[in-house]
Amino acid sequence: MMHPDTELKFINKEKGYGVVATKFIPAGTITWVLDRLDKVYRPSQYKALEPIYRNILDIYTYRNNEGNFILCWDHARFVNHSFNSNCLSTAYDYEIAIRDIEKGEELTDDYGYLNVTEPFTPVDEGYERKTVYPDDLLFFYKLWDEQLKAVFNKIELVDQPLKAVIKKSTWKITQSVINGKLPLASILFNYFNPNSAS
Repeated sequence: MMHPDTELKFINKEKGYGVVATKFIPAGTITWVLDRLDKVYRPSQYKALEPIYRNILDIYTYRNNEGNFILCWDHARFVNHSFNSNCLSTAYDYEIAIRDIEKGEELTDDYGYLNVTEPFTPVDEGYERKTVYPDDLLFFYKLWDEQLKAVFNKIELVDQPLKAVIKKSTWKITQSVINGKLPLASILFNYFNPNSAS
């Protein structure tokens, strides 16, 4: 489920639609949570679909660490890629804002941590990285872990409208991490190794 202070908006011809903040969203805000309405497609289900449906899943899903395709039911599926994303996935089935997001600003993810099935080259943003690869998590997880560590403790300091859809067990783990009782799980936990698939 996407943060309620966001909306679907046409960005430009290259990107198409994207998700934009309708209010200021401070760093540490949980911007998206995997919820009970999101649809999970196992690889066998994906392969059994006709090409027209597989194409839709290729565009609008991400893969979890089991290789399942996750189709978000709301406008979360329209979050665009950026090599300088303002949101980051965690190992806890939610994403957080890693910096302040201003009203009118687009919320973005680095697709490198979403287990893409094929490399792709997005619109050039002027960064050194030009292509997203299926194994980017293996190469950039340390950087992304540091970005998460820098803001994770802010989770309890800012308003969390999506807290109601986070599993109670996940919220307890989150609090234990913030209180120093547990280490922050690495984003590398999310990596799917296609060579290990049965």
